[in-house]
Amino acid sequence: MLKRIRKKQPVFQLFLWVYALISLYPLVWMLFYSLKDNNEIFVTNPFGFPTHLRFENYRAAMSQFNVPQYFLNSVLVSVATVVGTIALAIMFAYSVARLRWKGKTAAQMYVVIGMFVPVQVIMIPLAILVRDFHLTNTYLSLILPYIAFNVSFASMVFYGFFRTIPNDLEESACIDGATIYQTFRIVMLPLVKPSIATMVIFVFLAAWNEFPIALMLISKETLKTLPLGLLFFQGQFTTDWGAMGAAMMIASLPTVLIYVFFSEQVEKAMTVGSAVKG
Repeated sequence: MLKRIRKKQPVFQLFLWVYALISLYPLVWMLFYSLKDNNEIFVTNPFGFPTHLRFENYRAAMSQFNVPQYFLNSVLVSVATVVGTIALAIMFAYSVARLRWKGKTAAQMYVVIGMFVPVQVIMIPLAILVRDFHLTNTYLSLILPYIAFNVSFASMVFYGFFRTIPNDLEESACIDGATIYQTFRIVMLPLVKPSIATMVIFVFLAAWNEFPIALMLISKETLKTLPLGLLFFQGQFTTDWGAMGAAMMIASLPTVLIYVFFSEQVEKAMTVGSAVKG
């Protein structure tokens, strides 16, 4: 059996390398795209390495198209969304998975239903609520809906992780005199770090790339996020596609870094259940 696995392993590794190259090619192509001019992008060299590295595209994106402001807005909204979603979801999941209280099942079903509500269905009611609460053209008009849209899925992910943790750990903490809050903070949170890292990536990407709600609720120039800002690279008669590629490269950088920093924890998330049980 071991010999068969060893024989198949090079083929499997080759498959993984090919898959990795295919997955990375769009990012590499976008990098090349950001270093070309319009003529090279569409006519002379659409897929090859840039014949002349045009770093002025990045300068144009940073100076002429207000990318730094859009970037900071996206960072603020995305980070606030991640913090709010993780905090609410993990506390709710712990209370549902490990505690007994009246109405627990109804509350859990209410949160689960939120996963099946399309965003398009609630866009008009959301716009009315934002207007009535005087949140139009504010960061909260994006942060609060983003948290609401992500908290259902995050709660279910954390719920699944909490259910895999043996009850013996909580009983031991209780015998040692720990309160519910101390048990949650000292015993439970370290065990679900892989799931937290996974949800940080998921929620950050969802908030960072969100477009329709931002387009509907934000019209003030200084509050626009990067997806909205990319619209303004298209002029009435011409478009600086190289600068747009540079802006897209800048926009993709945080998502790549987030995954790189949390990738090890995400890998642990695949085996944390069996490791805890063992």
